[in-house]
Amino acid sequence: MIPLMKSTFYKEKETRAALAEFILKDNYLSMGEQCFEFERQFAKTQNRKHAVLFNSGGSANLALIQALKNLGWIKEFDKIGVSAVTWSTDIMPIIQLGMQPVLVDVQPNTLNISSYTLADAIKKHGPFSAVFVTNALGFCGDLNIIRKMCRDYGMLLLEDNCESLGTETQYGQAGSFGLAATYSFYVAHHLSTIEGGMVCTDFDALADMLRLVRSNGWDRNVSPTAQKDLRTKHAITPFFGNYTFYDLGYNFKPTEITGYLGLFQLQYLPEIIQIREKLFKRFYSVIESNKDFIPTRFATLETVSAFANPVICQCESLRDEYLKRFHDVGVETRPIISGNSGRQPFYTKYMGGVQKLMGADFIHNCGFYFGNCPDYTEDEIEIILGCLHGVVS
Repeated sequence: MIPLMKSTFYKEKETRAALAEFILKDNYLSMGEQCFEFERQFAKTQNRKHAVLFNSGGSANLALIQALKNLGWIKEFDKIGVSAVTWSTDIMPIIQLGMQPVLVDVQPNTLNISSYTLADAIKKHGPFSAVFVTNALGFCGDLNIIRKMCRDYGMLLLEDNCESLGTETQYGQAGSFGLAATYSFYVAHHLSTIEGGMVCTDFDALADMLRLVRSNGWDRNVSPTAQKDLRTKHAITPFFGNYTFYDLGYNFKPTEITGYLGLFQLQYLPEIIQIREKLFKRFYSVIESNKDFIPTRFATLETVSAFANPVICQCESLRDEYLKRFHDVGVETRPIISGNSGRQPFYTKYMGGVQKLMGADFIHNCGFYFGNCPDYTEDEIEIILGCLHGVVS
């Protein structure tokens, strides 16, 4: 099989050897200086003031929604617009925390929410308290216009940038447009810490609340100023401050292993992005020339840090034919994330039935993706290219 991802880490041998040495020598493997240094360095790569590390990307998403609710920036029963083609952990926290997710349709040729689909959703449902966009598979919509729309309507803009680390638009990095952005460091992502996630933001109050949410609601890792303010407000002495819990939180702390791996892999990030973009463009040149496919549009992107290679076929029967081609030669494939999230069992259970959306349904029925693994051999690349050639219809 030609898998989506061939190894746990980029530079697998070097990373495992360094990790083994670190574990043998380090005396303190709970969250500590390795995690905090990874936060500092990752924030620099994203040109953000703060980065807060979590034990998974899903935890980062849940913590972000919880932190916004704790701050009163979003409230119970608020409507939150969310990309219809996304991962479950973007939608589930909204339901779990008592708000109403409203799926915003996407454009099949970008895989993402656009200003047009967002305008349609606002026209139908009214302005949202927040809009949580997913920059899917290394691509994004017209985030500069979406940002302006959110400002005009008073909506918070959040970005799930788990699949688009390193993607650059003409107006800035994907993940830099909103109040906050989330990232995943699961094994198949651009950076691997085995499990791990991050939230980046420029807002001090949000960063401190995220740190509080991450650690059971206590103040151990918030800024000294925030800690002093909390203890003064609630008349907490230093003795009781060790076990005082100020707001709703979880145990989402990472380990020093996560922090160490993040720092070690971060040195390779420019190389990883370069390889992923080069591979994507090589596959895309064949996809673009095949009339069975609808090419993904990325003209406004200066760097395409592709998580995977999307294939959108003209119809469902063609999708099935190409899936068979890939399967027959052992190339692993996946749906385009969730397809239409409005057709997922958890969504229909809690939101009262299937939600039909033209763009998301088209992607659901006619799309799939194959990997964009930096470790593919030339022989493996040629096998994949062979699957994409030729008119089947």
